[in-house]
Amino acid sequence: MRYLLLAIGWLSVALGVIGIFLPVLPTTPFLLLAAACFARSSPRFHDWLINHAQLGPWIRDYLNGEGIPLKGKVYAIGLMWASISLSCYFVPFPWARGFMLTSAVLVSVYILRQKTLVKR
Repeated sequence: MRYLLLAIGWLSVALGVIGIFLPVLPTTPFLLLAAACFARSSPRFHDWLINHAQLGPWIRDYLNGEGIPLKGKVYAIGLMWASISLSCYFVPFPWARGFMLTSAVLVSVYILRQKTLVKR
């Protein structure tokens, strides 16, 4: 089980890093999944991820219960809706459009309900 969690954790880190550059792929959920997998399989990798100079800030504040920065919320919701809108334009199936729009609404509600991080 440890090796499976390590594999899922590293795959999630890779997808999260790719998500930094591709707006269609989310970054934070993959990094949160990686942190959860590493917490159960490798304290060393968990500490590395949480304290990483570039990846750590994406998840550290969220894991500490401090919330998501307003800029991050706006960026996440804006890019998600832009990519969903573009996808809905190109996808001819009404059921697929419905699934994408429903997912976007639910993710938007989730993000908006999260505490907004106020930097001091």
